[in-house]
Amino acid sequence: MDFRNMNRETGFQHLCESVFVRLCQIVGTSIQVTIRRETRDIKEMLDRQVTGDDYLHYINMQSGSIREGFRLKGSDLDMMFWPNNHRVIWDMSQSEYYYNENKTLILSDNSESPPGFTLLQLLTPTTEREVQLSCVPMNDRLYISSSLFRRQTQTHQYPDSVEHGPCESGEVPGGGEYDFAFCFACDFWPPAASSWIDRCHSWPDREVVNDIVRNGCHLVPIGHPLGVHGHEHEEWRISFSLAEHKLVHTMNHCQFLTYGLLKIFLKEVINQQLDETNKLLCSYHMKTVVFWVIQQNAVPLWCPQNLLAGFWVCFKLLLKWVYEGVCPNFFIPQNNLFLSKVHGSAQRSLFQQLHGLYEKGLVCLLKSPSIRSSITDVLYNPRLFICTDNDRIMPECDIDVELYKEVFRNDSVTANTLDHYIKVLYIIGRMIGSPLTQYQVVMVQRITATILQSTAFTLNNMYTNTGLNKLMYIADRMSCNMLKLAAKFGCISDMAYIAMYHYEMSRYREAISVIELTKVKLSQPGLMYKKYHKRYTEAVGGRSWSYKMKQAVADDISLYIHICYINELIPEQQSAQQNQRDTLSIPLFVVLQFVEFLCYRYIDTTLAQTALEELQVLVHYDQGLYVHHLSRDISWEILGICQQMTGNLQAALHSFQHSLTQFPTSGIQTATQMRIQDLHIT
Repeated sequence: MDFRNMNRETGFQHLCESVFVRLCQIVGTSIQVTIRRETRDIKEMLDRQVTGDDYLHYINMQSGSIREGFRLKGSDLDMMFWPNNHRVIWDMSQSEYYYNENKTLILSDNSESPPGFTLLQLLTPTTEREVQLSCVPMNDRLYISSSLFRRQTQTHQYPDSVEHGPCESGEVPGGGEYDFAFCFACDFWPPAASSWIDRCHSWPDREVVNDIVRNGCHLVPIGHPLGVHGHEHEEWRISFSLAEHKLVHTMNHCQFLTYGLLKIFLKEVINQQLDETNKLLCSYHMKTVVFWVIQQNAVPLWCPQNLLAGFWVCFKLLLKWVYEGVCPNFFIPQNNLFLSKVHGSAQRSLFQQLHGLYEKGLVCLLKSPSIRSSITDVLYNPRLFICTDNDRIMPECDIDVELYKEVFRNDSVTANTLDHYIKVLYIIGRMIGSPLTQYQVVMVQRITATILQSTAFTLNNMYTNTGLNKLMYIADRMSCNMLKLAAKFGCISDMAYIAMYHYEMSRYREAISVIELTKVKLSQPGLMYKKYHKRYTEAVGGRSWSYKMKQAVADDISLYIHICYINELIPEQQSAQQNQRDTLSIPLFVVLQFVEFLCYRYIDTTLAQTALEELQVLVHYDQGLYVHHLSRDISWEILGICQQMTGNLQAALHSFQHSLTQFPTSGIQTATQMRIQDLHIT
């Protein structure tokens, strides 16, 4: 089966449709991808508007394949961080746009750097310690060393993190890897990429081009691989991550799936035959080739019936690049992405491998385990009916699972004071009056519930034990109303925050009443907690997402580390903060049993013991249904806290020790070790 012959066969379009449907199952339908992007868009939009007043030291942005809409197994979590009060400029005239007392200015000096790279000269004083310790004198000026900056900004968020290019890399709990890049932002488009603007005749359209140029770029701490002028430790690379994810978002779904197919083909076919040292190609090369093919109009029609033709054009361009040893950066073509990697014997070997695949034609896709069946099914059954309609590919329950998963994944806003929470609520109020998609409405609804909860507990923290009875009473009433409102349009698990609040206010019977009502709701058929339940559609199918969320959806409880929710967990929150965690995530059913135990200690010791026994069974024997393996450290910790309260010190010690043996997802090890020391002293 050769590509050139297949193009004349009537079955070619059928084959393309089959692969299209298979890619929708692996990569995602257009609905899934839209959900992933739009929910994240809402979070980032809120973060940008809240942080516009420069109160944060560092701004963060998700980039890479996850931000683009992929959820492939092993996809990296890519995050970029930059100091909010520092800005890079390309020439001195751009300094007029800033008040120097508010921004530390950095001047790009690329007079001795190859295309795509530059030196960064510190123009105005900085108070940022990481930047101060990264400065080196050169030619009577102060420059920021990229290698020193990388060293200073290492977070070591998870064990065994390593330096990888400009990033700190490590393993994400549960699988996959993360890349954290600390960098600098530039509000202006780099002059070296000005030719890209002129090149955009047909793709992307002028509106997207203007938006990309308006948002500038970033400078990441890595020098030119060849160290051409001996400045590899001082040089910085111009990063177009923000522009790239905007470009990926402008692709139609067939183009996006072609990009996904190239990533799969790279992982399962090209790199599968090589050892780690010989894997010269990466996903970024696949993205680059798709960008060039789309812009050059090399494929006349991007549609499901032509999917494999688009893939083949991309593959041939990649083969040409490997043969020539030149992969031109999409924004700065003079920057050869193959430099220092694809050359000499390694280049010849890679070309021979790719050319061997090329000679096989599209048959080479049979080497991909993920794609193989979609090809063989059509070959063995040419009359097989294939539906490429996205609305029919995916049932309602699967769309709901995707939506809830992404909503809870993005359920946080960069805010940590009462003023910030009030500002978020004000921004949300304005957003509600603007056009929102159906998925964005659900995201706004979820974030509003979370902000109301954070505001309620923050207000309570401010006025509890102040001795000002009237203010305490008013704050209490406001907090209760906000928590009830959050639960009214939130999901079932939002009721747990009301129970925690009542416990903190010593209203133990009210807390127990809320817990009992929550448990009744959680026992209803069709509950969606962590995964789809087979009776979910029967229970709430066809209803609005607001109704479904309130009646049939639950999630774990997230405690922001700067807010006190339950006094007994303050050491754990402090430990999590020391380990660069923003929240402490606890399984919902563990929280309910924990609060029930705490309340019954003041009401009925027998029932308190019963609650403790139920918690013990949950933590000891649950097989991931209610306690995910990545939440076992905090779950064992809470069990130990309860056991210690009852005086069972031996059992508490066992639980704390068990907590230390779990994956340190929560970052509570310091608190656990402290509790163990207290037990030994006792």
